[in-house]
Amino acid sequence: MRRLLFAFVLILSANIGSAQLAQHAIGLRLGGGDGFGTEISYQHALSDLNRLEFDLGMHSGNNYNAWGLAGLYQWVWNIDGGFNWYAGVGGRIGSWNWDKNKYTGTNNSGVFLAAAGDVGIEYSFPIGIQVALDLRPELGIINHGDAFRNNIAFSVRYQF
Repeated sequence: MRRLLFAFVLILSANIGSAQLAQHAIGLRLGGGDGFGTEISYQHALSDLNRLEFDLGMHSGNNYNAWGLAGLYQWVWNIDGGFNWYAGVGGRIGSWNWDKNKYTGTNNSGVFLAAAGDVGIEYSFPIGIQVALDLRPELGIINHGDAFRNNIAFSVRYQF
């Protein structure tokens, strides 16, 4: 079994090269599921294989306002050409505020903290546009409502 695992890792590492990340990328992360919808997204490369991603989302309705900031450390691997896949870990912090006249519960405002993961695939066009599809599961630590949430999103960023 160890030999099979070693052979798999060796083949995988031979076929996946460094991703040659752009130093910066900024754009929108258009989310769904239990996320905040559209987020402003920024990526900062730390090396050819690692980067930081920050996503700021604001959400409001007739009866509430909320914001959340996610920070993720990501590992990036090249698949072929401009395609990369990535995985990361991090967290999300934010707050919410319900209209006290519409919501009479005891928790009408507060802060939340969640541990987050991230896995996705991206393509970088030669003109500096990056598109990506990712899944960000979150596990609530403080005041997160449901203990576990998933957020799937499509992103469009300009790389510079």
